[in-house]
Amino acid sequence: MKIALIGTGYVGLVTGTCLANIGHDIICVDHAEEKVEALNSGKIPIFEPGLAEIVQSAKSSGKLVFTTDLAEAVRSVDLIFIAVGTPQASDGRSDLSQIEAAAKQIAKAANGDKTVVVKSTVPVGTCRRVGRILAKHGNDHDFQITSNPEFLREGNAVADFMKPDRIVIGTQSSCAADKMRAIYQYFDDKDVPVIMTSLETSELIKYSANAFLAAKVAFINEMANLCDATGANVEDLSLGIGLDERIGKAFLKPGPGYGGSCFPKDTLALTILAQEADSPSRIIESVVDSNSNHIRRLGRKIADFCAESWNVDPKLPLIDKRIAILGLAFKANTDDIRSAASTVIAPLLIKQGANVIGFDPEAAEAARNVIDHIETTTDLDEALTGADAVLVLTEWDEIRAIDWAEKKKLLASPVVVDLRNLYDTKEMARLGMQYSSLGRPAETL
Repeated sequence: MKIALIGTGYVGLVTGTCLANIGHDIICVDHAEEKVEALNSGKIPIFEPGLAEIVQSAKSSGKLVFTTDLAEAVRSVDLIFIAVGTPQASDGRSDLSQIEAAAKQIAKAANGDKTVVVKSTVPVGTCRRVGRILAKHGNDHDFQITSNPEFLREGNAVADFMKPDRIVIGTQSSCAADKMRAIYQYFDDKDVPVIMTSLETSELIKYSANAFLAAKVAFINEMANLCDATGANVEDLSLGIGLDERIGKAFLKPGPGYGGSCFPKDTLALTILAQEADSPSRIIESVVDSNSNHIRRLGRKIADFCAESWNVDPKLPLIDKRIAILGLAFKANTDDIRSAASTVIAPLLIKQGANVIGFDPEAAEAARNVIDHIETTTDLDEALTGADAVLVLTEWDEIRAIDWAEKKKLLASPVVVDLRNLYDTKEMARLGMQYSSLGRPAETL
């Protein structure tokens, strides 16, 4: 099928490229000329493993093209995906201005009946809102509206698209349903469940999935804190509850709180939607509060552990201390720092007088543009050299594989606060490291 896809951000670029990869002819549209020029010259604006290779392959085969001409793209196809951003507005709601603008442009450019698929993550009712905009500006053309939420994990997005655990489609007509089945026919013999449902249910599935996963993250972080207070071990706890098939092992590893472009935005938007529907979601409201409190609490944990390790005044322990943060992106294999723990914790340390240097193989520049007074580098040794303490925030393989017997020599003080539990507590104690992690009892020799 020939498809126009509006938006070349994270979701749009991955979706468009993967659709081309399974045989469709894709026209990706973006209003930013510099981005389109970069994509046409082979430069990928985001870091996502495997994406650059399949973009190049799809372009070389002629299945994928990039343009700024939305009107021409709309006129040349019968089916259009909307994959523009829905960032968090100042009041916590999803900002739908890009969705609405795209719908209006589609309607005005349409030269006949069109099927419009909303791929962006949107609150319940948005697809019907898009339908009204299309009807108002569409010169009596017939527009079939469809919801098709994405379930792409940053750092694993290409694999998630090519090997989905389900495909969710919300439609209003059998005609639109048939077109969507044709788009995903590639997966027919791969036993991928296809959920055909209403527009509203499809929209809510996306929000509900993210909220439930965020709840698991917040829960295990709270249990890690309780383990610290009681002497229990969170790794054994996670195993003990995760083997219960009703619970499952996924998302039961403690860390510095959830971040990224989805969980923080979507959980808050869902609580507002629920309140406005007079059906408040107290559980998700608590998850949002728990995650925020957890990240702030970690700032105090870091300062207290450093003060104890250095044997300095606990009131002002970080003044003029060099703190190396390892990992600035919200997770490994991405350059995304949206709502990353580093954007909260680094300013807290800097405010307390620390000199902070952050290492990240992909997100160093992005972090430097967002976090005031931070030094960043893509050289691990540069970050570690002269550090009074090391703070681990992201589970990059390069960070996971650090040989502390060797790297300890670079440090001014062998203090490591590991908020990803990457290292063995006994080995760190054997090496003479002052080592703190989440929910695991400290080892002593």
